[in-house]
Amino acid sequence: MAEKLKYALGVDLGGTSIKLGILSNLGEILTKYSLPSNAELGPDEVIRQIKKGIRHILSQKKIKIRGIGIGAPGVINIEKGTVEYPPNFPGWGKVKLGKIIQKEFNFKTFIENDANAAAIGEYMFGAGKKYNSFIMITLGTGVGGGIIFNKKIFRGEFGAAGELGHMSIDYKGPKCKCGSFGCIEAFIGNNYLKQIVSSELKVHPDSKILELVNNEAGHVTPRIIQEAMEQGDKYAKSVVDNMGTQLGAVLTSVSNLLDISTFIIGGGVAGFGKPLFNKVQQTIVERVFIPTKKRVKVLPAKLKNDAGIKGASALVFHHK
Repeated sequence: MAEKLKYALGVDLGGTSIKLGILSNLGEILTKYSLPSNAELGPDEVIRQIKKGIRHILSQKKIKIRGIGIGAPGVINIEKGTVEYPPNFPGWGKVKLGKIIQKEFNFKTFIENDANAAAIGEYMFGAGKKYNSFIMITLGTGVGGGIIFNKKIFRGEFGAAGELGHMSIDYKGPKCKCGSFGCIEAFIGNNYLKQIVSSELKVHPDSKILELVNNEAGHVTPRIIQEAMEQGDKYAKSVVDNMGTQLGAVLTSVSNLLDISTFIIGGGVAGFGKPLFNKVQQTIVERVFIPTKKRVKVLPAKLKNDAGIKGASALVFHHK
């Protein structure tokens, strides 16, 4: 049986870190590694970090791999292997990441949008196994989305489908890095959330959040908000409720547009757990078309932080 296993290297390129893993076609991880993406230093530095990570992980496991799969933010041109204008990566235009990595390591290299890769990972190995169609939402530095429709990733006309983070919930809302206004990412994306909560703490001086960050409002993180909520802090609970309502409002529109009623939520901010999931579900059920109400399911992703590398490695297995 062992000889039938195939292996691939998956690379999950995030705004904060690059996660890498060597995986089998059953989704088992042989070895993992992560390093900072250094996104603020521009594309050349990020590419250096990706190469460094790949070299390290290949030296750790002397095993034959079928290829390299990369999940990256932004619009991906699969044929050209380009990563185009990823929102949380300053200085990027169109970067031929696929060709660069393939030339460097001499392995067939496949690139897909990171949220699409995470959706493929959940479909093959996680919470999406039982469903033919679902929407995957990843909550992290940004807000990503992937659409599985009839057992396949729906990519749209040019590969940019599923950018849920850039659906607007307020056309006069805050400016988003993508250039639009009031995008859901500009409310609940990690960095925006920190800014909003830091500024609001001025009018919530009794919040446990301030106690947990030693009165340094700028040190707020989603984990701190979660901790305060678990300690019964009313303001922290209201932050999570508000996030759930905002995300639920966007997903209602998505459900009405696509007639898909199963949602799988992953990423770091999904760590808020049941309070967030319940509020998202409640909001969708309150707002969605009447025939859809009974079908709505909001599920936690199973692969957690491994969704990206598992989905990225699946790109290799898909292409045999």
